[in-house]
Amino acid sequence: MEARRKRADDIWDAEFDKVRTWRSKSRNRPVNCATDYREFDNEIADGKMEIIVSYDATASGGSCCYSTQIVDGDGSFNEAGVASFVGSSNFADHGTSYTTVAIIGPQSSGKSTLLNHVFDTNFKEMDHRIGRFQTTKGIWIAKGLSTGRFTLVIDIEGTDGRERGEDDTAFERQSALFALAVSDVVLINMWCHDIGREQAANKPLIRTVFEVTMRLSSPRKTTLMFVIRDKTKTPVDSLERALKDDIQKMWDSLPEPKAHKKTPLSECFNVEVVALPSYEEKEVDFKKEVACLRQRFSPNELGGLVGDQPAVVPASEFSFSSQKIWEEIKQNKDLDLPAHKVMVATVRCEAIANENYDAFAQNKEWSKLKEAVQSAPYPGFGDVLSSLLDTYISKYDGETTYYDEGVRSGKRKLLEEKLLHLVQPAFHNLVENISSSTLHEFKEAFNTALDRQEGFSVAVCRCTESFMAQFQEGCADAAIKQANWDTSTVTDELERGMKAHVASVYALKISELTAHCKGKLEQSLSGPVKALLERPNNETWPTLRKILSQEIESVLSGSCTAFPGFDMDDQTKGEIHASLEEHARRVVEAKAREEAGRVLIHMMDSFSRHFSHDSDSILRVWNGGEDVRAITKTSRSAALEVLSVLAVSRLDGDDDGKNVLNTLSSALLGSTNVPARDGNFRTFDPLASNTWEEVESSKTLLKPFECKNWWEQFLAESQTIVSKAFAEQQANKRLRLNPWLIAGVIFLGISAIKKFLR
Repeated sequence: MEARRKRADDIWDAEFDKVRTWRSKSRNRPVNCATDYREFDNEIADGKMEIIVSYDATASGGSCCYSTQIVDGDGSFNEAGVASFVGSSNFADHGTSYTTVAIIGPQSSGKSTLLNHVFDTNFKEMDHRIGRFQTTKGIWIAKGLSTGRFTLVIDIEGTDGRERGEDDTAFERQSALFALAVSDVVLINMWCHDIGREQAANKPLIRTVFEVTMRLSSPRKTTLMFVIRDKTKTPVDSLERALKDDIQKMWDSLPEPKAHKKTPLSECFNVEVVALPSYEEKEVDFKKEVACLRQRFSPNELGGLVGDQPAVVPASEFSFSSQKIWEEIKQNKDLDLPAHKVMVATVRCEAIANENYDAFAQNKEWSKLKEAVQSAPYPGFGDVLSSLLDTYISKYDGETTYYDEGVRSGKRKLLEEKLLHLVQPAFHNLVENISSSTLHEFKEAFNTALDRQEGFSVAVCRCTESFMAQFQEGCADAAIKQANWDTSTVTDELERGMKAHVASVYALKISELTAHCKGKLEQSLSGPVKALLERPNNETWPTLRKILSQEIESVLSGSCTAFPGFDMDDQTKGEIHASLEEHARRVVEAKAREEAGRVLIHMMDSFSRHFSHDSDSILRVWNGGEDVRAITKTSRSAALEVLSVLAVSRLDGDDDGKNVLNTLSSALLGSTNVPARDGNFRTFDPLASNTWEEVESSKTLLKPFECKNWWEQFLAESQTIVSKAFAEQQANKRLRLNPWLIAGVIFLGISAIKKFLR
């Protein structure tokens, strides 16, 4: 079995570059020579697999694409093979009506796969199940079968292949220049993630192509189509702009010969960009987009890549022309590009950097460290992380020792930047946690200091200074030596948090102080205010204003004792004073409104007091000598004064009260007509209103019509007292008899007694 397998491998190694179709005798079907040969190696060894040496490996609808190698891996031109292709494919019959499309790009980037899908060719494709290796050697041509116009498709060996080594870049440069010289459209295959890179995006190759073009006396205008493979979420427009900007910069940076001084890029090249999804991961989408790309190569497609323009040379002369072009390219030593060593160093250093980055990202110690700082501080974070970063950066340095120093240093810097970008969120999480913990401890310490009766300002200064220093120590412990990250934003947030807490505690203390003062104020005002309003008179409101001022000052002066160590500035004291004054006014006005609701009782008390007692407060005896009517009028005036006192609040002054008293006296005690506003003297009721003239509604305790109603009720109730006084006076008058009458009664009585005795 081992011998037969060895024989199969020998056949494969010897014949693979020549054979395009293998056919299984037992299965009676073609076998893809690039992917399926391992499956049939036993049949090859047993002679059950026949080799068909031809140029029709893959057919499309019965047509052949005649894939042929025109330049082998050693750079030898296959003149006979090209001639056979021209004749077999009827290429010579098309004259100048054909289009040439070539593709360049890195090895194993899917160039052959792309051409096979776009043009239905049969270029050998890499079998990813076997491994990544060089598939296309040299330069191959084939007939495209998917477009209406004869299309000559050129598949070129990929660049940066390990089979040629890092220093053998001459063939890569020569094949790229050959493609430019013979092609109408050059497809430049590149990975999406290589955009913006110097080497991986074929920039040195393209720059050399530009330099050669500038040295030609009459350069051919070629379409450069950049095919972006495995596109990502980045918008295609952005990728296109980036590519075109890079290309324009390369063109502008070239030295300008006299023949092409100030020649714009658009005169030599048409630059197109197309992006394709991943063939392996999104095969359906890939094929759909390839179908759209295929349409652009149709000569009838509006705005397509090719048209009816004639080729440079007739098809019959293609073999001779291409051979001469290849010979000129090989003999022209000026076409050599810079050493491929730099390009390989770029690729390898980047790969090593990515490997170390991935290894660090998957490191268990880093994962634990990242998880630990999610919710709490982590002492020693900076030292641990710095050590981990040093480990992987040093590993990169060791693995890239023998590569180009410039490339090595540049990729090292990028690796550091990527690693720092990876760990920076963990650092910021840790700093946020340190800030949160510090703020929590600050609040507890500050509140404890106030509970110990420490001065407010002293506690603020001491705690702020202490815990800000603690936070700075935590940030220093979290810092890594590879970076100098700024923590000023978190520091500012912490300071704002401390100030906000101090402000909230200050506001709470002010609120407690104000509430304490208001409680004391209510307690000190309740007795005097009630006493004054229960027996209102003209001095009631002036006395209330005086009491308010005295009690507010007394309460404020006593607040320092109630809240020791609490410092207040003049503005705060003024605000508290204004608040207490407003509160005191509300207390007094509330009590006044309450007593105003009992105005009838107070009016009756005042009336009874004045009516039933004399000026010396001695109870009157209605024996007939008193003027009841005069006393009633005086008593009612006193009751009216009570009504006027409780009708309007006079905490701001007595002016409003005078107008009310005059209005009440005029309307309820006298018969004087009040002049109207227009100057005519009319008789009307000034109390038939909801408001007092020139008195704010907020100061009104009793509305005018309410005063009238209360007065009528008062008159009804007070009339009873007056009537009783009149009755008592009349009774006393009847008891007081005439002396002559008494003497007559006595005389007559004595006479009657004598007569009776007789």
